Amino acid sequence: MSLLTTIVAFVAALGTLIVFHEFGHYIVARWCGVKVLRFSVGFGKPLWQRKLGREGTEWAIGAIPIGGYVKMLDEREGPVAPHEQHRAFNRQTVGRRIAIVAAGPLANFLLAALLYWILFVHGIPGVRPAVDVPPAGSPAAVAGFETGDLIRKVGTIEIRTWQELRWALLEEAVERRTVAVEVEKLDGSIAIRNLPFESVDTDKLDADFLGAVGISSYQLPLPPIIGTVVANGAAAQAGMKVGDEVLAIDGREVTRWDQIVKEIRSHPGETVTIDVLRDGAQVVLSVTPASETEGDRRIGKIGIAPKADPEAASRYLTEVRYSPVEAVGQAVRKTWEASVFTLQMMWKMVLGQVSIRNLSGPLTIADYAGQSAQLGWLPYVSFVALVSISLGVLNLLPVPLLDGGHLMYYSVEIIKGRPVSERALEIGQRVGVVLLFSLMAFAIYNDIQRLVGGS
Repeated sequence: MSLLTTIVAFVAALGTLIVFHEFGHYIVARWCGVKVLRFSVGFGKPLWQRKLGREGTEWAIGAIPIGGYVKMLDEREGPVAPHEQHRAFNRQTVGRRIAIVAAGPLANFLLAALLYWILFVHGIPGVRPAVDVPPAGSPAAVAGFETGDLIRKVGTIEIRTWQELRWALLEEAVERRTVAVEVEKLDGSIAIRNLPFESVDTDKLDADFLGAVGISSYQLPLPPIIGTVVANGAAAQAGMKVGDEVLAIDGREVTRWDQIVKEIRSHPGETVTIDVLRDGAQVVLSVTPASETEGDRRIGKIGIAPKADPEAASRYLTEVRYSPVEAVGQAVRKTWEASVFTLQMMWKMVLGQVSIRNLSGPLTIADYAGQSAQLGWLPYVSFVALVSISLGVLNLLPVPLLDGGHLMYYSVEIIKGRPVSERALEIGQRVGVVLLFSLMAFAIYNDIQRLVGGS
């Protein structure tokens, strides 16, 4: 995967999320009559800054692009001219201060809903989840899944794509309970598989989760004929062409496409010899599969796709699309469900019911950004929406330094009838700094473990 693509995708995603978050604070502050002195994307020394508008707000880009801030007129941070005191943040009612602070996370939720709406109106092509024979002893094997089972429902939730399946099963796995899965068998009959999650390792929830359950994609019995060669991929560089029929890999005979996939995936970064039949003649090629990360392991890819039979493949293809009006409700529902699930995961981490090793930091997020961007704009937009929700939920946590910490102070102020003391604020700041830096350090540690192939 291109490092440049990863960097550009990560910076674009992070920049969008920061701008929306801070713009939420900015616009509500203006509505409340509070004077905004600076709108900054990034911290530290400004790389660019300019004063714009009647208010003379300074717009800036900081040198450390890991966040942003909106600086408002405030008597606690410096002298304020008497004629502008009514515009200072600290002079506002507690209700207005709550609105200004909460507007940042809410802007992230609105952004996520907007992105989901765009996706639902455009239509999201997907592959219906048909499963392969599960490994012996896995939860899927215990449930009795058979080769080619097409999953239609998880509980009462209709399932149309692998993404929907993964999301629905994750919610059940977190609760560690057995769920009824409705499947359509290869002969067209309907069956119920009772999938147990009691034995699933919660450390796997952020990695190869479906693999841990024993669910993998059913491979159509396709002939080993190449239908697509990705430009600049390992196969293209080795001279493989559309129409080539693969006969053997490293001397082992190949008769089906899934055998090619298995051989290539098991040789990341290792050169293999591929025998192909081209125009009636046998040609021998040397190919070095690219090494890519999938979950917590490395796999090989060479950039080829099979020559598919459209009629046979139609059973497994679908598209999720709604009218613009229907899409509003679906986008809001999706945003709400993802927000609740994110909060549930965080709470279960606190309780120790879900491993904190599932915590992801900036390196993993950057890696996912790059991977989704390479898959196309639809997966990338979906990824940005999900991260926007995570950012919104994280900022609402009652941790000093975060927006949720300020909201906690204002709630205490409403109950007590007076602001929280400066001493309490100071102690809260110290606790918040330690907590946030500890979480960040642990998340980066997890990132490094994943990138070097650990768990």
